[in-house]
Amino acid sequence: MRMIALSEAVASIPDGATLMVGGFMGIGTPEPLMDELVLQGRRELTVIANDTAAPGVGIGKLVTAGALRRVVASHIGLNPETQRQMIEERLQVELVPQGTLVERIRAGGCGLGGVLTPTGIGTVVETGKQRIEIEGRAYLIETALQADFALVQAFLCNYLGNLTYALTGRNFNPLMAMTSIRSWRWRRAPSSPARSMSFRWA
Repeated sequence: MRMIALSEAVASIPDGATLMVGGFMGIGTPEPLMDELVLQGRRELTVIANDTAAPGVGIGKLVTAGALRRVVASHIGLNPETQRQMIEERLQVELVPQGTLVERIRAGGCGLGGVLTPTGIGTVVETGKQRIEIEGRAYLIETALQADFALVQAFLCNYLGNLTYALTGRNFNPLMAMTSIRSWRWRRAPSSPARSMSFRWA
């Protein structure tokens, strides 16, 4: 693990990168990283997250700035800008049931190819997916999700890269940190001069 400046961390993220962004309606989302992505003018990003928050909050800042090409999320209902861009076909949106999304992320972090779930059988979720039967029960094969970068927020971080989360701010952050090639962590505690930290998974 090494500590670097916020601007340098974001500068390493190229246009077109796939990002996992922690948070649940902005809680646990690394807001300074969102702000810096907008400031540096990133474009054509793919974001994997629980939701797109709201305008001016968390991932909503990236949506409003036109930084996203594609979103994989379980909920976009509180961000009218996401909905508008999707309807105008400016933004691709893949909606995934929340439990399935979590398991697809976990599978990516554990080196699995995917997971089996009965969720979505007989609905639009099933469209384009492989369906199998095991002991008389139908399942969908949901492929694992991985990303180039994970942007996560923690309350504390030690110099080995171990993170401590505050209450519900934990949400998707630990799973996303283990799933991506590189993880940028924003730590809220004021005691350290370091504001962003990276840990490269070998």
